Amino acid sequence: LLQAFGGGLVQAGGSLRLSCAASGLIFSSYSMKWFRQPPGKERDVIAGISWSGYTTYYADSVKGRFTISRDNGKNTVYLQMNSLKPEDTAVYYCAATRGQLRTKGYEYWGQGTQVTVSS
Repeated sequence: LLQAFGGGLVQAGGSLRLSCAASGLIFSSYSMKWFRQPPGKERDVIAGISWSGYTTYYADSVKGRFTISRDNGKNTVYLQMNSLKPEDTAVYYCAATRGQLRTKGYEYWGQGTQVTVSS
């Protein structure tokens, strides 16, 4: 079970930190990803982190603004989002995978959290 939280309404230029808590799986053996789905658009992978935390992936749209991290002791993955833009408005989801960080595959999927960025 994966549960994402931390979303909300923020002004452009602001920051939010999303968290995703995992249970019922060996968290430290999975890579973790963050997806987002803007209104009326496809769901895309925006960030990923390997099980060890040593390897990360970022989509070009968030590179330099978002940071993914994880705490295996707390079974939690984070997404620090800075310099938010209105186009970052989306439902954000976390997922666990043993596959590639930049692909859309996953083994476990969590409920989403809404992020709304006002201009």
